[in-house]
Amino acid sequence: MKQDKTLSLIGLATRAGKTASGEFCTEREVKAGKAKLVILAEDASGNTKKKFQNMCDFYQVPIRLSYGKEALGHAMGKELRASLAILDEGFAGSILKQLDTRKKD
Repeated sequence: MKQDKTLSLIGLATRAGKTASGEFCTEREVKAGKAKLVILAEDASGNTKKKFQNMCDFYQVPIRLSYGKEALGHAMGKELRASLAILDEGFAGSILKQLDTRKKD
């Protein structure tokens, strides 16, 4: 049930224009200081995971590995998505809370 809520929040943020997806756009938003949270697909390549982990550590942006490319893309109403950035503090906080409680369950 909590998975659905997280994906719903991602969908809401997308419809509100508060997300950026795809490697290039996600990277651009992180470097511009606009990204409040980065979500990577669990099935993203090792190279992509390492690149974003290092970038997010450097720019001090929270990052979470969650879902698959298909689930993330579907939540955003797009095709497969390996990475996405949440650009709104409120959405980022809510999604982080959901993801972190999901890990504990």
